[in-house]
Amino acid sequence: MIAFADQGLRTVRDAAFAEDTGPSRLIRGLTVDAEQQHAGLRLPEGSWWEWDVVSWDRARLTLAADHDLTYHHGLELVFDDPVLVSCPSGFYDPAFRSPSPEELLRVTRQLGAEPPVLVAFEADAGGHELVSCLVAAERVRIVHEMVLRYWREDTAPGQRFAPWVRPPGR
Repeated sequence: MIAFADQGLRTVRDAAFAEDTGPSRLIRGLTVDAEQQHAGLRLPEGSWWEWDVVSWDRARLTLAADHDLTYHHGLELVFDDPVLVSCPSGFYDPAFRSPSPEELLRVTRQLGAEPPVLVAFEADAGGHELVSCLVAAERVRIVHEMVLRYWREDTAPGQRFAPWVRPPGR
């Protein structure tokens, strides 16, 4: 299942999945509201304790999560056209929140304009204190599906492989 925000909409208010949606919602998608300030991201139900960066290039940043990332992950936050990323490559138990007015002002000044999406969270990066993280992007999508981190021949429908997984010998 993929949740996404249209390019013309400004902010993410709620990432909970909904069966029936109104005019400001996308089916099984992010709730977006152009009149509300940037707000915290709410994830679908699940054990999203361990996180890492699956891929990052100029066009896309993909963060993956699950209770244990050894063999698979079941959730991805895909940021299209990221313009500012401040987070460790691996972290635990993030608490998503609304960006503070100071963070929004600082990012707006750094970028020259308010970003369409600004996601803020605190996470455990293994140090003595939590790390404050920010990601500004054009869009964010939530992908909720099984992504295998190892090769196997008998994948079930709805499963796919992480970008680095290849069949043996290739």
